[in-house]
Amino acid sequence: MGCFNPVKSDIDLLVVAKRKLTAETAKRIAKKLLAIDDGLPNGGGIELSVVLESSLNEFVHPTPFEFHYSPLHRDKYRTDENYICGGREDPDLAAHLVVAYHRGIALYGEPLREVMQPIDKRFYVKSILHDVEDAPQGILKATDYYVLNLCRVLYYLKEGVVSSKREGGEWGLKTLPPKYEEPVRQSLERYGGTADGMEPDKRLLSDFAGFMLDEIRKSVE
Repeated sequence: MGCFNPVKSDIDLLVVAKRKLTAETAKRIAKKLLAIDDGLPNGGGIELSVVLESSLNEFVHPTPFEFHYSPLHRDKYRTDENYICGGREDPDLAAHLVVAYHRGIALYGEPLREVMQPIDKRFYVKSILHDVEDAPQGILKATDYYVLNLCRVLYYLKEGVVSSKREGGEWGLKTLPPKYEEPVRQSLERYGGTADGMEPDKRLLSDFAGFMLDEIRKSVE
């Protein structure tokens, strides 16, 4: 999508498996990922989920996953050789799968478009709404993530475009009320690694989150 930042971006990977993973296979995958992760120059590391092809043939939401690895679980994998994050459901996977379907690159095997049918819009909307529902609290801690994510969610709801955070923010700059130009511009600059170091206005950020959620809800109704 052209907006990878080597300082802080992660690498998102999806694996579609034909068979359920054994515990031993999952442990071997975790061990390999730890070794790969340690050698990567990007600050965000790897986020990887393994889903079964059967879950995609007749799409299930929230989507079950066989295995998951991310920085949130990295230390647990490192300190507990028997730890496995898997056998659960993830409401965010619908959004990851839609992005991979429309914008992803097949590194191995068939492109996702040849493995599954397009995901019903209502599942994608549920997934992206789940990701931003706590924006009024989260935007003060993870400002750029929520500012740009709110923009790309509304961009999709208004125009049906599956976009990156940067593309969502660029759409927001052109479309949203002028008083929100500054927080969106600052988030875009920080996201791209060209920020001027200015502190965001917390009151304006809270106002922005409330406004965007109202617009998102109106677009869903």
